[in-house]
Amino acid sequence: MMDQDHRKLLGAFVRARRESIAPDAPGRRRRTPGLRREELAARAGIGVTWVAWIEQGREVRASAETLARLADGLDLTRAERAYLFTLAARHDPADPFAQSLSEAPAAITALVEGLNWPAYALDAAWNVCCANAAARGLFVGLFGDEARPNLLRYIFTSPQARDLLPDWSERCDRVLAEFRRDYGRLVGDPRVAGVVAWLRENSEAFRTAWDRQSVLARAGGLRLFRHPDQGALRFTQHTLADVERGDFRLVVLQPAPPPADP
Repeated sequence: MMDQDHRKLLGAFVRARRESIAPDAPGRRRRTPGLRREELAARAGIGVTWVAWIEQGREVRASAETLARLADGLDLTRAERAYLFTLAARHDPADPFAQSLSEAPAAITALVEGLNWPAYALDAAWNVCCANAAARGLFVGLFGDEARPNLLRYIFTSPQARDLLPDWSERCDRVLAEFRRDYGRLVGDPRVAGVVAWLRENSEAFRTAWDRQSVLARAGGLRLFRHPDQGALRFTQHTLADVERGDFRLVVLQPAPPPADP
C-alpha cells in the first residue's frame, strides 16, 4: 500500500523523467522543458489524467499494466523501472522473477544459516530465497547483480553456470524434470507461469527440455562442480520439503569424498 511519502516521491520522479525527455518533434519555443503531459500520455498509451494524478501524488492506484506503459513511455532504464514499481508498490509484469520471490519460512532460514555446508532454499518458482555463505561462494555468478536469484534462470541462461557444471546438459534435464513435478501442482500460479514463459522465450535449451515432458521426483545423489578458484568439487545433494509450506525446499550439499582409484 502506498503512503503519502511514496506517492510524492513517485510523482516527483515521473515529472523529472518527463521533463528530461526531448520532444519527439521539437517545434517552437516551449515554456517548460521536456515532454508535455499529453505528449507523455500519447507515448505511453494512457490517459492524460493518469499522468497528472500520478505526478501530483494523488491517492490513486494505477494498475501494474498502466505503470508498465508509463515506464515504456519514459524510456526508463532497468534500475529506474524497478524504482518506479517499488515506489508504486506494484510488481512489474515484464519481470516475472520480481513478482515470484517469497520469503523463506523461519525454520528453513535458520537451518540454512546454521549449516557450514552449502545450503539454500527454493520457493515455488525456484527463486533462491535464502542461502548461506558457502552456497554463495559455490554458485559463481548466481548472487551477483541479480536482486532475485533464480536457479532455473541461472542454470539455463548464465555462461558461468555452464562453466561451473561439467555435466551441464544432463544437469539441465534433471533440474527441469524435477521442477516440472512441482509445476504440476502450481500450474495456475501466475508467478510460476511467468517464469516458465520467460525461460521458454529466452532459452532454447529450456524450451527443448520443457517440450520433452520429463518428470522426476526430487532425488539426492552426486553433484559435480568445476569451480574457477577451488577446482573440481563433489557433493552429495540432500533435498527436504518444509513440513509447514510444501512449496519450499531446503537443499543441502554435503561434501563427498574423491572417487576411488581404479
